[in-house]
Amino acid sequence: MSSLPAKLYTAEQVRRIEQRVLSTGTAAGTLMHRAGLHAYRILRGRWPKARRISIVCGPGNNGGDGYVMGALAAKGGLEVQLVQQAEPRSADARAALTEAREAGAELIPYHADALGDTDVVVDALLGIGLSGEPRAPFTEIIAKMNAIDAPCLCVDIPSGLLADSGAAPGSLIKANVTVTFIGLKIGLFTGRGPDCAGEILFDDLGVGESVRIEPHFATRLSSRWVRAVLPLREASFHKGQSGHLLVVGGGPGMAGAAWLAGAAALRCGAGRVTIACHPTSVAAIAAGSPELMVHSVSGPADLTGLLDQMDAIVVGPGLGRDSWGTALLALILDKADPSLLDADALNLLSLDRQPVPGAVVTPHPAEAARLLGQSTKNVSSDRPGAVRAISKALDAVCVLKGSGTLVCSDEDALLLCDRGNPGMASAGMGDLLSGVIGSLRAQGLSPLQAAGAGTWIHSAAADLVARADGTVGLIAGDLMPYLRLLRNYPEKADEVSRHGL
Repeated sequence: MSSLPAKLYTAEQVRRIEQRVLSTGTAAGTLMHRAGLHAYRILRGRWPKARRISIVCGPGNNGGDGYVMGALAAKGGLEVQLVQQAEPRSADARAALTEAREAGAELIPYHADALGDTDVVVDALLGIGLSGEPRAPFTEIIAKMNAIDAPCLCVDIPSGLLADSGAAPGSLIKANVTVTFIGLKIGLFTGRGPDCAGEILFDDLGVGESVRIEPHFATRLSSRWVRAVLPLREASFHKGQSGHLLVVGGGPGMAGAAWLAGAAALRCGAGRVTIACHPTSVAAIAAGSPELMVHSVSGPADLTGLLDQMDAIVVGPGLGRDSWGTALLALILDKADPSLLDADALNLLSLDRQPVPGAVVTPHPAEAARLLGQSTKNVSSDRPGAVRAISKALDAVCVLKGSGTLVCSDEDALLLCDRGNPGMASAGMGDLLSGVIGSLRAQGLSPLQAAGAGTWIHSAAADLVARADGTVGLIAGDLMPYLRLLRNYPEKADEVSRHGL
């Protein structure tokens, strides 16, 4: 399994790194040749029986990488079809095309029937410069490529995917493998990126770290990162040192949400967990886990005495939006410092967008849209921008859930979790995450540390479940034993990583 760096970049940052490399005397054609050579080696290694390949080339340097691949493949004895969308713009790309044709590659200007039978199709059409929806003829070409019954290798980034956001406003290539260069683009790992990139492989083209003088855009979470922030326990450790967490929720008919949060908190190491819930939910929660302390709350007066006893407070799982839930949230915002707000607490918070300094908020895209007063489509079109905007507006750490969950602090630190799977789109998963993060806050982690580690543990646990039984039918309770496993041994998740660490 390949190893990927932790640092993620925007397209502009990658361009600046490339320009610094060129300023040191490395020729642009040298970088193009290195990229094409690495992509060609990946192709031969992944599909050793391939005899005919089709490389679809655009007019930019991404197309130039494709022409280099074509030259190497033709010299290696493969039947190569170069499908050209437009003439190459740079001298280096034109030189690569000439070399490919001299080596025996067939050049076909694109037309509706240009793409024939092939063993592998290579996407070298659009690179990281795309900033909006692909237009004709790119839309038609992408559709034709997706219709081919052959595996697809993308060069640098799938055509149609926006490198900075992971959005895909129009047509989009679906790849089996994407080989990317110089710096990992954040868009490969969030939004639509995980849908279309397939397995992600990386080569820095010999750039090294000396030219990476600017801060990177975001950091990929890993078992190593999580291990570094988790507190160690000595032999004399006692439960008082691992914190007391209060979960406020479990309104009428929603006892399960509060129970999931509380049980997950215990599995992730909280010393004590108290559930403050509606009187109608007490019996169900108490029966579910005798280790949980359950407090019946008819209204704010029943909650006041608990607030000062807690190391961390989670508000939202099963809270509801009726007068009961609204009154409890108002009390907590007035009298306490909540550690985490989720679910209906966020929906109520969106009404006035009151700052919650020091808290963690965990919206899914629809909740994020309400917090920002935007549409869900706008949030999805720029997930990094949305998570930063919420963090700034609420003075809080924001966890924007979804494919490629993002974690942002008010200091502008940005973390990305590339674990997780579609099975997590089921009831109770958010409640579970609230309990995990709340547990880590009670144990003394900072808001950013708890949000990052909790998000990663939660998603990696779902991957361990899916490895055994698949993603369909996965439920929140399935994660419980794996939460405990990864709280103790984060490295146990590495064997099912998509991309390595």
